[in-house]
Amino acid sequence: MNFTYVILIPLIPLLSFLVLGIFNKKIKPSVSGYLGVAALSTSTALSFYTAYQYFFAIGKVNGVYQTFVEKTTWMNFTDTLAIDMGILIDPISVMMLIVVSVISLMVHIYSRGYMKGDDGYTRFFAFLGLFSFSMFGLVLATNLFQIYIFWELVGVSSFLLIGYYYTKPSAVSAAKKAFIVTRFADLGFLVGILIIGYYTGTFDFETLNNPEGSAILNWASTSFIGLSVITWALILIFIGGAGKSAMFPLHIWLPDAMEGPTPVSALIHAATMVVAGVYLVARLFPMYYFVEDGFALNIVAYVGAFSSLFAAIIAITQTDIKRVLAFSTMSQLGYMMLALGVSGYDGHEGVGYMASMFHLFTHAMFKALLFLGAGSVIHAVHSNYLKDMGGLRKYMPITNITFLIAALAISGVFPLSGFWSKDEILVAAFEHNKLIYGVGVFVAGLTAFYMFRLYFGIFWGKDKQYKHAPHESPISMTFPLMILAFISMVGGFIPFSELITPDKAGFEAHLNIPLAIVATIVGLTGIGLAYVFYKKENDLADRFSNAFGVFYKWTFNKFYFDEIYLFVTKNIIFNRIAAPIAWFDKKVVDGTMEGIGNKTVVISEKIKGIQSGKVQDYAFGFIAGVVILALVFIYLWTN
Repeated sequence: MNFTYVILIPLIPLLSFLVLGIFNKKIKPSVSGYLGVAALSTSTALSFYTAYQYFFAIGKVNGVYQTFVEKTTWMNFTDTLAIDMGILIDPISVMMLIVVSVISLMVHIYSRGYMKGDDGYTRFFAFLGLFSFSMFGLVLATNLFQIYIFWELVGVSSFLLIGYYYTKPSAVSAAKKAFIVTRFADLGFLVGILIIGYYTGTFDFETLNNPEGSAILNWASTSFIGLSVITWALILIFIGGAGKSAMFPLHIWLPDAMEGPTPVSALIHAATMVVAGVYLVARLFPMYYFVEDGFALNIVAYVGAFSSLFAAIIAITQTDIKRVLAFSTMSQLGYMMLALGVSGYDGHEGVGYMASMFHLFTHAMFKALLFLGAGSVIHAVHSNYLKDMGGLRKYMPITNITFLIAALAISGVFPLSGFWSKDEILVAAFEHNKLIYGVGVFVAGLTAFYMFRLYFGIFWGKDKQYKHAPHESPISMTFPLMILAFISMVGGFIPFSELITPDKAGFEAHLNIPLAIVATIVGLTGIGLAYVFYKKENDLADRFSNAFGVFYKWTFNKFYFDEIYLFVTKNIIFNRIAAPIAWFDKKVVDGTMEGIGNKTVVISEKIKGIQSGKVQDYAFGFIAGVVILALVFIYLWTN
């Protein structure tokens, strides 16, 4: 059996995008919603069928999962360097098919209720179809250039969805900010791809990821500033991944991206698009691991650890519930990156890689649930801010319970899915880097605290005496919440260590009880502190924020990174660099060309009378010329 049919998984959402986009004004909104849901339901069914066939039927040969590739040559650069287009089926691509299809389907169903009555309803579902196509294409890519093409398509989809409310200036600014920041990061990605293509003569993942292949070994001796060119290429590629996954310091676009509709936040900026950077590092993991003893992989680990801590600290102080979840996403993505950074390759040594993919899967489910739950709350109270919420458990029981499940899962409470994946990450960190392990444990406590600060602030606390009594969301919105809550409860029991490992052989994982107890105690401590501070209204939070003074202010203002970027951009790049260059270009370059042109015009004005078109003028000129020449000749003859 082959997997040729898998090409239908991205093509079906592409078809829905084309139909909804071209016939935007002719299709009834209700029909467009059903069409989008039908398209993603078909892709989801095919994804699950592919997963079943791969993991439980034909994928494993002699104890090792095989890689299946269907491709065709699209563009030739040289006799050896070409760009292929096709599909690559292996453990992480199949896992990502499940993640993207499930989350996208739930968002499509949820959006039928959330976006009901919106003027751009059909346009919204068209954009969702484009995003789903782009993301499916990205995870199925067979080579670096193909993944880059879909990487940029995902960026376009993100731009369109973040700026969906294009009449709202803040949404337009957020869309431009996300697009520009990620484009800067993607420049690094592109340069890394070109370096790899130049030195290895291939973009193909199978060839590049062969630990014993010549693609890696050939450029081990070629160095630049003390590092091999392959290491530089991997660092540049990681910059692209860091931009897409909002790692420090390229994180500034993610909080503002919450300007898009809440289903967009769940689909793009929590569960699928932002994990593309993690997926990219995982896809090239053998290269990261084997080149120069994993030097580039160490960078991944430390950037991930710092980003995780940095974002968790900021999340504690935010008051917009979507921004809390945005920084939570950044923190959890840091967790996934640090897990990859501390991973080995063979057998149990690859626990970090497995844990990263495991957490990618579980996090996608409970973070999408958190965002969709937040959307349900916003839909009910028409506000994003905690100060406008409280006591909603009485009005929204389904949202309350599902949100609680997601909060417990992300806090690592046994036996929910987040407990298992986070425990494996901490095990990998403890075995390879105690400093990163310490950061991971501390972040686990912060995560539990800020998530239950959010939960108690929304569903408990003081009833705000709403002008219009909030009510539970319609079934189209609560059904996806219940499905995602169920997966968040049972997803941790999937034997990921037997399915997804760097060497594709699998291993039997065991719960590290001492480390699990430590993480659980820390998480419960965070929940307990949030209970004391926010379960009932009191002044403890205000007293503590006042006690921290300047640090609290810096944290609340996200350490002023937006202001720093704005200062560097406007005052240094625009005013100090771009403005002098623009002056030189306008005054010197353009001025020189304009001066030459102006002088030409002046001269032509003065001499154009010579060609008057009058015969007598020409005769006078001819005779005058003859006389002058005769006088010159006589003068020369006599002297």
